[in-house]
Amino acid sequence: MQFDAKYRGASFAELLDVDYPYLRPDWTDLSAGFDPALVPHGTTVLGFKYQEGVVIAGDRLATAGHRVAARHMEKVYATDDHSLIAIAGAAGPAIEMARLMRIELEHYEKIEGEPLELEGKANKLSQMIRQNMPAAMQGFMVVPLFAGYDLRRHVGRLWGYDMTGGRYEELDYEATGSGGLYAKESLKKTHKKDATRQESLAMAVMALVDASDEDRATGGPDLVRGIFPIVNFCTRNGIDRATEAEIEQVYRSLLAERTTQNGRGAQ
Repeated sequence: MQFDAKYRGASFAELLDVDYPYLRPDWTDLSAGFDPALVPHGTTVLGFKYQEGVVIAGDRLATAGHRVAARHMEKVYATDDHSLIAIAGAAGPAIEMARLMRIELEHYEKIEGEPLELEGKANKLSQMIRQNMPAAMQGFMVVPLFAGYDLRRHVGRLWGYDMTGGRYEELDYEATGSGGLYAKESLKKTHKKDATRQESLAMAVMALVDASDEDRATGGPDLVRGIFPIVNFCTRNGIDRATEAEIEQVYRSLLAERTTQNGRGAQ
């Protein structure tokens, strides 16, 4: 295949920059005095390794300052059949980044005839975060997690990022967002690399519940509205999302256990 000389490689983002720059959102081109705190923000997401691969999970709440902006936000996105991105930070730029990441990987595979290696995908996301720096300096920060199953190494892998695009591969677990600290503290006590799928689901739900208990911007499971966290498993077989019924069962078991521990069980 012959490439136009103005393109250096198989990058969809580069194609946009060269031929269609008006299609890329510019989060820095805002009117003076606009308050970034009024923009909906996604809060807590987490990831960890388990027996078969890697788990990525997130709560569903989005906030704008002290206001609830959305109760059922999607914060975990598949970027291809064996990788996932979990978003935290300014919702608009974060969702656009997740969608562009998926298209970028599809475009690369079509041009090159094979998928990008997992570490290359992590590098690509790092570049996107770095390109968002001008917007981040104005308050529109995006700090995601990226994870996937490495088909070459036969292992699940997980990366955390900072606002400058720095990427850091995590050995066990990571969490980010306003409740990330509390989620990590929970995982520190419960995480096991050899955990089964059911044990991993319980760890993810418990960490998000613990985060929601300490951080008002993190949403716990909502039994009244039937809103539950997103928990995705990524293995050699692809991506598998836990059902709401599975998550509800785990959450109700956790509630019953804690109620009994507090001495408020059925008499």
